[in-house]
Amino acid sequence: MTRRALLIVNAKSRSGQDSLAAITTALRRHGIEPTHLQTDRREDISPAIVARADEADMVVVAGGDGTMNAAAKGVVQSGLPLGIVPIGTANDLARTIDVPPDVEQAVAIIAAGRTRRIDLGEVNDELFFNVASIGLSVELAKELTRDLKRRFGVLGYLIASFRVLARARPFHAEIVFEDRRVRCKTLQIAVGNGRFYGGGNLIEEDAAIDDGRLDLYSLEIAQIWHIVVMARALRKGRHGDWDEIRSLRGESFEIRTRRPRPVNADGEIVTRTPARFGVAKGAIEVFAPEGPPSAT
Repeated sequence: MTRRALLIVNAKSRSGQDSLAAITTALRRHGIEPTHLQTDRREDISPAIVARADEADMVVVAGGDGTMNAAAKGVVQSGLPLGIVPIGTANDLARTIDVPPDVEQAVAIIAAGRTRRIDLGEVNDELFFNVASIGLSVELAKELTRDLKRRFGVLGYLIASFRVLARARPFHAEIVFEDRRVRCKTLQIAVGNGRFYGGGNLIEEDAAIDDGRLDLYSLEIAQIWHIVVMARALRKGRHGDWDEIRSLRGESFEIRTRRPRPVNADGEIVTRTPARFGVAKGAIEVFAPEGPPSAT
């Protein structure tokens, strides 16, 4: 029996347009008939999914984390399972779910039909899979242009990071959680729902995308160059190794700043502070490989 899929492909990504034919062919080979939803703006992706939901058995999204983010509301509202084909730059959601960056292998996982329920993070009613943050990552999102990603891929993150760090300045914030208030001077506050962000960094050493919790860290360093010596701990999610990194875990947080600051969610700027964070447990069903997710 042929299954039907709504197919979202980010044609503006590094390999989106080139991959469309290969993805379509692979889906059909596995007995899945795709309907390609062509949209010019990310804001149109979720409404398009909802409008055509009755015509499909699943939603297949091909792109990076920004494209996955744009489709999140539509997938939740449609109630359809999500298939992931990671052809973006960082692909942190795919890394969390253990979907490899290969079209044939990713489509085979979808065709096998095994699914798992995962959480979604929420910030001011906007959804995110991986992480939402304030500070450095917002500047990184601005610096990491489409041209930079096309030319350098994941290396573009490193180039953009050096540029951002060269002009980084701390800001004052208040973190509200569990009837407590913490005031701090920080370069970045990140709130993670998933496991990976920023091209393979761990939000916390034992974080999971289905644990019903959010992991927060605040980068409260005195000198910007300290980031260099902290790099390994940040990469591995071992924030407890450093007193200058505040780590918190909970189901909800509120971040307040002296003036409204933009919030980056899965690589896209979606709202501003004050930012209220929560977790929607088991909100979405995704196709995933058999067995437990890998640790790295």
